[in-house]
Amino acid sequence: MFLEPKHTINELVSRCIAGQRKAQEQLYKQFASKMLGVCMRYATDRMEAEDMLQNGFVRVFAKIADYRGDGSFEGWVRRIMVHSSIEYYRKHHKMMQVVELGETVQEPSAEAAAASSLEAKDLLELIKALSPGYRMVFNMYAIDGYSHKEIADIMCISEGASKSQLSRARAILKEQVLKLDNKKYNYAG
Repeated sequence: MFLEPKHTINELVSRCIAGQRKAQEQLYKQFASKMLGVCMRYATDRMEAEDMLQNGFVRVFAKIADYRGDGSFEGWVRRIMVHSSIEYYRKHHKMMQVVELGETVQEPSAEAAAASSLEAKDLLELIKALSPGYRMVFNMYAIDGYSHKEIADIMCISEGASKSQLSRARAILKEQVLKLDNKKYNYAG
């Protein structure tokens, strides 16, 4: 079996800028599975996530010369994937209705016992079940690390709407986590 030589990210980026298809393929193979996970958080199903992934990589290769080397390349690709996923969602779905609450209510955190007994796949399923607006804001803020200002700019909503969407998403998730915990407790007893 022939193994391809290993290249650093900077070498691959330089080769991609030069238009080398083999370098693009290597870069794609290196990041596709991680970035599919990012797209899955914004998609309604796997097929849609794969479309988002392809669109994201088209954008990555179109903009790769813009990568300045500030921060990690993976983080740069991840930001493009998030933007591309949101853009795809807007294009193919009715955009979620965003309702701004007067003031964001701070929810107390879910009980530690309930949260610790929850498996990652269960939590991902709960997040996926959120309405699109709540899911996108929650993913962008809690998982991808965007600020409310950045979310507001990307989604064309106000910062207050972003905060209220996050607050509501957290409340729904807390309620669902506690329900799951109660089901597990009742089933065990």
